[in-house]
Amino acid sequence: MRPAQRSRQETLALRRRLIGSSCKLFFSNDPVKIVKAKGQYMYDENGRRYLDCINNVAHVGHCHPDIVKAAHEQNQLLNTNSRYLHDNLVNYAERLSKTLPEKLCIFYFLNSGSEANDLALRLARQYTKHEDVIVLDHAYHGHLTSLIDISPYKFRNLEGQKEWVHVAPVPDTYRGLYREDHEDSVTAYANEVKNIIEQAHKRGRKVAAFFVESLPSVGGQIIPPAGYFQKVSEHMHKAGGVFIADEIQVGFGRVGKHFWAFQLQGEDFIPDIVTMGKPIGNGHPIACVATTKEIAEAFAATGVEYFNTFGGNPVSCAIGLAVLDVIEKEHLQAHATEVGNFLMKLLKEQKIKHPIIGDVSA
Repeated sequence: MRPAQRSRQETLALRRRLIGSSCKLFFSNDPVKIVKAKGQYMYDENGRRYLDCINNVAHVGHCHPDIVKAAHEQNQLLNTNSRYLHDNLVNYAERLSKTLPEKLCIFYFLNSGSEANDLALRLARQYTKHEDVIVLDHAYHGHLTSLIDISPYKFRNLEGQKEWVHVAPVPDTYRGLYREDHEDSVTAYANEVKNIIEQAHKRGRKVAAFFVESLPSVGGQIIPPAGYFQKVSEHMHKAGGVFIADEIQVGFGRVGKHFWAFQLQGEDFIPDIVTMGKPIGNGHPIACVATTKEIAEAFAATGVEYFNTFGGNPVSCAIGLAVLDVIEKEHLQAHATEVGNFLMKLLKEQKIKHPIIGDVSA
């Protein structure tokens, strides 16, 4: 039996008493109590409708009927771990593989983006036999201890930068070290990474991975200049490291022109590891790591099994498949391009009118 709905103030009082204070609320001075959502709208306990402009998970809309139906139907049949054979797991992996370069053909399923990034770190270290990681300034890659350590956005307010972590400047051609008027900002930013690798080698350290959001989000919604990833990847491979593309915030067609944000760099760029989360399940806890056979085989060579209790369960995979179906059926990637271009046009018009607006990018 469903308990009676509490008043907003009662819910707020209980939350303050029972939930850790570090778990922050939106609009903390006057928090909104949301009781249902549909499509792009959310509703409070009084039926007031809000346009949801800040949610980064409900990729195809809140409570999309196709997603709800897929979850309900599979829940009625079976939900168990991935140690049993089940079509949903392999069907989903096969569908994802068709969106990626052929080289990225091995998949691991998990429950959150943080789990995915932690596994990516393990894969890189096992494959390269190196420890160190290069990240971009202001980056955030997750809430696990291993990921706080590689997230300047977090570690600068905690225990500081570990010896094995190296921070490269964000390739921002508007406000960064090398701007639009620089003769070759792409090479200049990539050389910053090269210099970090060389300095690490001088100290007897070896770099396992360059770990980067394909389109830095927490770092300021920065679009790396085309060619930057290729040059960085070349430096990493020469040093025996790998390139990890974190697509947790920005994947699944959100950039419009491409299904994956790393593809904005050009067809000639392929990362060694890709991590996925947030939009992958439209609010259901599912995540994924895609990598190469060589890296996966090195990980398996330890003889230690990788097992994730709920990762890749039949319900999660049914939802993942349904999300891909909706993206295709409703042409959401093309829609993102169309709406994005429309919004860019309007914003650029405002830039002309208002000198305070220095740049508009997307």
